[in-house]
Amino acid sequence: MSQIQTVSGKGIPLVGGDIDTDRIIPARFLRCVTFDGLGEQAFADDRQQLNGNHPFDLPQYQGANILVVNHNFGCGSSREHAPQALAKWGIQAIVGESFAEIFLGNCGAMGVPCVTAEPDAVKRLQAALEADPQAEMVLDLGAMQVRCGDIAIDVKMNEGSRQAFINGSWDNCGQLVANADKVRATATQLPYLQWDNPAAS
Repeated sequence: MSQIQTVSGKGIPLVGGDIDTDRIIPARFLRCVTFDGLGEQAFADDRQQLNGNHPFDLPQYQGANILVVNHNFGCGSSREHAPQALAKWGIQAIVGESFAEIFLGNCGAMGVPCVTAEPDAVKRLQAALEADPQAEMVLDLGAMQVRCGDIAIDVKMNEGSRQAFINGSWDNCGQLVANADKVRATATQLPYLQWDNPAAS
């Protein structure tokens, strides 16, 4: 399994609270069979309204992989497409004041760690990224700290989730695939599975 102990790169500030999943990926893009191509549609309506001035369109934030947000990020409907769109755009970690619970769980299941920090600390990070978009950011899950240039802030995450990222057990589907033989062996011992098996009659 893939261990995620640190995420480093560049940050992108997205200022504003209560940004819901309908804004992250508008409903008209949910008809896709796979999640491929969702990245380019992330914040499609917001970006259109801002006519190229949305952070996801600004040239200085292209290639950024750590998103810095405010309170209640990912609220609204529970669509998995929202974190998928962010991941397809290139986001590998999110730092915020708070997250909607289902959005947080979906990110964890995809291997995108979300950590929280005090509102003032998040605003300092956003201001630093606006002043210097090329500042290097590091999310360190071992130290539970985010560093950005000369700034270092403490962050929080559920301990069970933190350990899952660090030891690589966050990928539940991957674990099932990697242990497919054990799953099949266990399944043969389940009596109710024999009811639909003609060979067992």
